[in-house]
Amino acid sequence: MANIVTSVCCVVLAAVVVVYAQRRSQQGARIQYARIGSDVTMLCGSLDNDTSVTWKVNGTDVKARWREEGPWLTLMEVDMSSNGLYSCFQNSDDQRRDQITLRIGLPPREPQVTCRSNTYPKGFYCSWHLQHPTYIPTEFEVNVQHNQRSLEVKRDEVHKNRCHVKFPELFSSVPYRVNVTAVNALGKASTATSFEESSMVKPDPPEKVVARPIPNNIRRLEVTWSSPSTWPDIDSFPLKYFLRYRPLIRDQWQHVELSDSTSHTITDAYVGKEYIIQLAAKDMEIGTWSDWSVAVHATPWTEEPKPITSTTDSNDPIAETTPSSAPPSAKPRVGVASSGCSALLCSSHLLLVCILLSIM
Repeated sequence: MANIVTSVCCVVLAAVVVVYAQRRSQQGARIQYARIGSDVTMLCGSLDNDTSVTWKVNGTDVKARWREEGPWLTLMEVDMSSNGLYSCFQNSDDQRRDQITLRIGLPPREPQVTCRSNTYPKGFYCSWHLQHPTYIPTEFEVNVQHNQRSLEVKRDEVHKNRCHVKFPELFSSVPYRVNVTAVNALGKASTATSFEESSMVKPDPPEKVVARPIPNNIRRLEVTWSSPSTWPDIDSFPLKYFLRYRPLIRDQWQHVELSDSTSHTITDAYVGKEYIIQLAAKDMEIGTWSDWSVAVHATPWTEEPKPITSTTDSNDPIAETTPSSAPPSAKPRVGVASSGCSALLCSSHLLLVCILLSIM
C-alpha cells in the first residue's frame, strides 16, 4: 500500500514540475505577433546566419508548412493552429538558444461607438465594441471633446469598453465629439462620431413593477412601479411612462402613455385571463424611451365557487335511527301465514283440497 501511495505522489509531483517548467519557459519567451494568412519568419536569438538549428513547437516537431535557413524559421500562411511556444536548439551542442511565443491574429477594424445618458443631468457614458474579433490583445484610446475642449474621461471599473464623462454644461446645442481608436500589435483603426445632448438622454427602465388584481373587480388590474434608481433628480427632471399590456392569448399590445404618475389601473382586462405587463420611461422634454422593464404577470380577480351546503338546518338536532329489517314482500309466499288467517284454518283448507282431488 505504501508503495502505491509513493508512486502516485511521484507522478503528481512530476506533472506539477512539468507544468511549472512550461510556464517558466513561456514567461521567459519573447512574443511575436503575426497576421492570419501571412508568412512568418522567426530568428533563433542572435546566432550567425550559417548556424544550424532545430526548431520545436510546444515540445514537438513543427508540422505546419515551413522552411528553414540557418537560424531562421519561416512558417507559410499561418492560421490559428500556428499559435504556440517555439524553441530553437543549436545542433552542435543541443542547447536551447531561444524561445518565441507566436500569437496569430488580425488588426482591428473601426469600433462601433454609442453614447447614452441614464443619469441626466450628471453625465453620460460611451461604450464601444469590435464587430470582428482580433484574437490578440487590443486596447482602446478614447477622446471626448465639447466646444473644442477635451473633457475628462473616466474608464469604467467593471466594463472595460466603457467610459464616463460629466456634462460641462446643460442644454447645450454644441455636439459632443467622441473618438475611439482600437490598437493592437498588428495595427489600429479609429471611429469619430458626434452626439447631441438631447439624443443621448435615455433613462433605465422603471423598477419594482407590480401588478395586482382588484378585489370584486373582474376586469381591473392595479399596476404600480418606481422610477429608475439611476435617475438622480426625479423632481427637477420628471419622467413620463409608457405602459403596455396584453393577455397571453393575444399578440396585440394595448398602450397607455402616462405623465409622472407611478400607478395605473387597467379597466378593460378580459375576465379570468392572465396578462403580461411592461413599462418604459422617458424624460418629459428630451431624449428617447428606455428599454422595456422586466415583464410581470397578473390575472384579474375572480369569484371563488361557493361551497355546496346541506338542505338540513344545521340547528336541528340529528335524529337517532336504528337499523330496520328488510321491507315485507308485497305478496306472501306459499306456506307462510298472513296476518288475516290462523294456522289451523289454513291447514283445514289444504286437507279438503287434497280429499277432493283423490275422489276425482
